[in-house]
Amino acid sequence: MSPSGIASDGNRAPANVPPLVEARNLTKEYPREGGVVRVVDDVSFTILPGETLGLVGESGSGKSTAARMLLRLIEPTAGQVLFAGEPLPPASSPQMRILRRRMQIVFQDPYAALNPRMTVRNILSEPFAIHRESPPEGLPSRLDELLRSVGLDGTALERYPHEFSGGQRQRINIARALALRPQFLVLDEPVSALDVSVGAQVINLLRDLQRSLGLTYLFISHSMPLVRYLCDRVAVMQQGRLVEIGDSMQVCENPRHPYTQQLIAATPEMPLAPA
Repeated sequence: MSPSGIASDGNRAPANVPPLVEARNLTKEYPREGGVVRVVDDVSFTILPGETLGLVGESGSGKSTAARMLLRLIEPTAGQVLFAGEPLPPASSPQMRILRRRMQIVFQDPYAALNPRMTVRNILSEPFAIHRESPPEGLPSRLDELLRSVGLDGTALERYPHEFSGGQRQRINIARALALRPQFLVLDEPVSALDVSVGAQVINLLRDLQRSLGLTYLFISHSMPLVRYLCDRVAVMQQGRLVEIGDSMQVCENPRHPYTQQLIAATPEMPLAPA
């Protein structure tokens, strides 16, 4: 164990590679009768450019709350988030609005994340309207490119979310997240609502997109086999605290913390296509 009590095998970025994202002592508390409940407790980690960091733990461990603080979707009670070496500005500031183009999220439920009254064309066009930005190649070309990048085609543009399968809806969510060419994506359990085989296809799509676009991921999951397959490093959270962090293969093969050992023992294998 490190002096902080975290089992660590790679918490710090190499000195010659500055992190794209850095969480410093993040804490989040919510009021409750008679006091407060601390959902995230003094959590620190880094994510390198082009890296995938897995953030794992059971439901209620605080991993999604930590991720939302990275995007300023939730304000931390204490601590700091740095993006490309600079502290994130306040959520309501014009500077944060500009930064949101560089960081996006893919949510867990592919249907709830899409407006059922909007066509795919409108869904994919919305980020450009919100940020008042026109793609250099023109909007029709960009929409076609986005669909092709996630394995769909132009026939999807005039259809509504209910006309697609769960896996196709998640591909549309991914395409929307990529619309403004972000550097950093938070993937909040993006396959937990999908069938195993469909989820495997989406995971392989995410790997391909990362390689082709140079993306940086924070991948939230409770599945250690998924983390081992997709992630470079893994951070394990239990009851709001970070209990272990390190190289994903080393953590999965030789977990140091008892909680990590329990997670690995409790998670069935997920079939994944070869890379």
